[in-house]
Amino acid sequence: MGRLLLAVWPITTLSASLLCMGATAKAQTANSTQSGDAASLAILTPDVDSRMVSPENPTGEKGKGAMRTPDPSNPDLAFSRAASDLGKGWKVSPFINVPAHSTATIMDVSGPGTIKHIWMAATEDLHGVGRAGILRFYWDDEASPSVEVPMSDFFAIGHETFAPVNSAMVVDNPTSSMNCYWPMPFRKHARITFTNDSDKDLPLLTFQIDYEAGAVPRDAGYFHSQWRRARVERNNPSYTILDGVKGEGRYVGTFLSWTQLASGWAGEGEVKFYIDGDGEFPTIAGTGTEDYFGADYGFPATYSTPYVGNVLDHKSKSYEAGMAWSLYRWHVPDPINFHKDLKVTIQDLGWWPNGKYQPLDDDFASTAYWYQMEPHVPFPRLPPLSERWTR
Repeated sequence: MGRLLLAVWPITTLSASLLCMGATAKAQTANSTQSGDAASLAILTPDVDSRMVSPENPTGEKGKGAMRTPDPSNPDLAFSRAASDLGKGWKVSPFINVPAHSTATIMDVSGPGTIKHIWMAATEDLHGVGRAGILRFYWDDEASPSVEVPMSDFFAIGHETFAPVNSAMVVDNPTSSMNCYWPMPFRKHARITFTNDSDKDLPLLTFQIDYEAGAVPRDAGYFHSQWRRARVERNNPSYTILDGVKGEGRYVGTFLSWTQLASGWAGEGEVKFYIDGDGEFPTIAGTGTEDYFGADYGFPATYSTPYVGNVLDHKSKSYEAGMAWSLYRWHVPDPINFHKDLKVTIQDLGWWPNGKYQPLDDDFASTAYWYQMEPHVPFPRLPPLSERWTR
């Protein structure tokens, strides 16, 4: 069991914006508002324009919002009847529906620019929906997505089970809304798609994607996020969170959706970062699972702080088999810098009655977040829906 409690830093002036600096010197200062520095709000940015993509303005263009005309005969305009007495310019198209086994493009804009905030909502109950919906982000006309993650896991919702998250980079409140504040620069183009892999239509998907149109500095990396799922084997109790990353970059976050399949404390495993050619042994090795996620002596209580969190509440505190954990760790004040390559793993260890480590075979799903220069190595094949379902 780990002994150290990781310090929870206050939100610093440039913490989030240092991951992706602003468009110009003035925009660079303005980006510090990403991390809550109200003082920088007074810095004006004449070279940066505010835009939003939503169902009411799918292109995000200037002066193109709320232009739909009520049409009760159009099934895609579900609020037409409610707006029929008010006419054009009112709330006519606040959401879209996504048929089964189809893909909707929810953002398709030219650059340069930087996404600053994404809000999404779907059905109130995410079971059967959260991992059936896949978000893919493509930067600058790339063929292979830089983000490929189930919707719920991207927003730090594990096991398709909603729990409030109040962190610096992800906020989920009060019952089903999802927000993220990772800055995402793009130079030529940004395209985001949502794929419904379910056999059922998704009747409601709504979103607001706030971005700033303006120049991006030469040394700003591109945002990436990858999802993995595996059951660990006892003869090799190690789970790979991320591997195969090549190039210059910074690792900035981990979300772990973990189901322990044996009784007793199962979080003795260490998180390890293999950086720039590390072989058998990593450069960065932690001291235990709960230590990495900012806790101590197990996870005796829930918590949601700016950079670390354990958000699923359990009626039992006895570490029973089948317990599910949703854990996040944002490396915002302390990003992991790499220059050539990166691999991230976590061990899966509990205790035998004789006081020795017990290798385990738990079920892990993880979302990794990082920045890097393009091109990136194509991701491993995303598991089919049947292999994404929660236990």
